[in-house]
Amino acid sequence: MFSQRKVGIIGAGHVGSHCALSLILQGVCDEIVFVDVDKNKAQSQAFDCMDTVAFLPHRVKVKKGEIKDLKEMDIIVISVGTIDNISKNRLSELKGSLSMIKSFVPDVMKVGFKGYFIVITNPVDIVTYFVQQLSGLPHNHVIGTGTGLDSARLRRALSTKLNIDAKSIQAYMLGEHGDSQMGVFSQATINGMKLNDFLEKTEKKIDLDEVENIVAKAGWEIYSGKKSTEFGIACVCTDIIRAIYSDEKKIMACSGYLQGHYGQDGIYTGVPVIIGKHGIEKVLELELNEKESSKFNKTIEIIKKHIDIGDKILEETVCINF
Repeated sequence: MFSQRKVGIIGAGHVGSHCALSLILQGVCDEIVFVDVDKNKAQSQAFDCMDTVAFLPHRVKVKKGEIKDLKEMDIIVISVGTIDNISKNRLSELKGSLSMIKSFVPDVMKVGFKGYFIVITNPVDIVTYFVQQLSGLPHNHVIGTGTGLDSARLRRALSTKLNIDAKSIQAYMLGEHGDSQMGVFSQATINGMKLNDFLEKTEKKIDLDEVENIVAKAGWEIYSGKKSTEFGIACVCTDIIRAIYSDEKKIMACSGYLQGHYGQDGIYTGVPVIIGKHGIEKVLELELNEKESSKFNKTIEIIKKHIDIGDKILEETVCINF
């Protein structure tokens, strides 16, 4: 299906560059094209990435490009944007993010792109929705990173509390990649054993509400110390891309399009999905208890509210030229 695995990255900042590096080091693709309004930065990132190739067992080509060069890409990563470090709320980034995607998504489609968009730009669930709207691509071809990183952070937090390797923990955060995200602790397992049963058998006690809050605030905690978050999200992005190229049928959390799932319809949000060569091939529904259902519905309402706000923003937006 993919003769030469080609990935475009729009946005050559901290996140975009580390997505490229992760893809390169793991040998997931054969070619990467950086596109950015700052063409010098895109070129420098390409050169810096190419300097790693001499140390690798595989060959990767990395270069700077223009929108027209994205026609032949299989997958395009959208990693544009700036962090609002004043309000510390990803939702406040909506206006700027929508201005950016409106400036290039239609142009990408005009040159003939027919692949997959992987959206990282925040607020990612809402931006993913509008990338699909602006592109007209099938919903399963537009994938947001969603709560993929949050679910990894949940496993890290539980690992620390339980003194258990994170790879032995299966647990998901659902909903908005933001403050309202929620943990599905009722379905969390430790190598097949329900979390509650594991806690009972090991006589360990943890405050699950505290864990949920730690995960929701983890991004800002990292940002406060280094003014960026980049490594974890790059791995999430790489996992999605590898799953598409290798047709892995991988189950992971990301922004998937709900069509009656969880009683919701017509929006993207963080849920577990199966990813393969056709993109999101199936949205999986976890059984939520009453408390979890209430929290999930609240996070969905926040996303819906900001989709309405986004519609108005796009009507008034003056685009940035890429």
